[in-house]
Amino acid sequence: MLLLLLGIVVLHVAALVLLFVSTIVSAWVGNPNSSSDLWTNCTTLNGVTSCDPADTGVWIQAVQALMILSIIFSFLSLFLFFCQLFTLQKGGRFFLTGVFQIFASLFVMSGAIIYTVMNSEWVHESESYGFSYILAWVAFPLAFISGLIYVILRKRE
Repeated sequence: MLLLLLGIVVLHVAALVLLFVSTIVSAWVGNPNSSSDLWTNCTTLNGVTSCDPADTGVWIQAVQALMILSIIFSFLSLFLFFCQLFTLQKGGRFFLTGVFQIFASLFVMSGAIIYTVMNSEWVHESESYGFSYILAWVAFPLAFISGLIYVILRKRE
């Protein structure tokens, strides 16, 4: 049982780290001369890098909010798991923890979908998706699977 709990916590922390990295790092879209993320657009010309704030459109603000919500819900889910681990009765399910983690996964999925759909309007075809964008998509199934495991999991002594 201890190994199972450790595995679940490792999976959860891995998803949380991926959410943090994908939200913070400036590599959602890029090419050799520029990169952009949810917060800034950076361009390198003649060795000089200049960064401007990201587009102020409603869609990028929605993506920003959804990614931050996914981090908050995933963190709250981890906190709830540790609280329920010590307070839940034997045989009880970690339902609340699982619901929060599933919400976190749905938030990151929604943010990535909005970014994918709206990306074609303002990004040049020479640019490609960066590793932060891919990490956001990888965080979605990890958070969703850990949420399902929490819902199914029962507390034992």
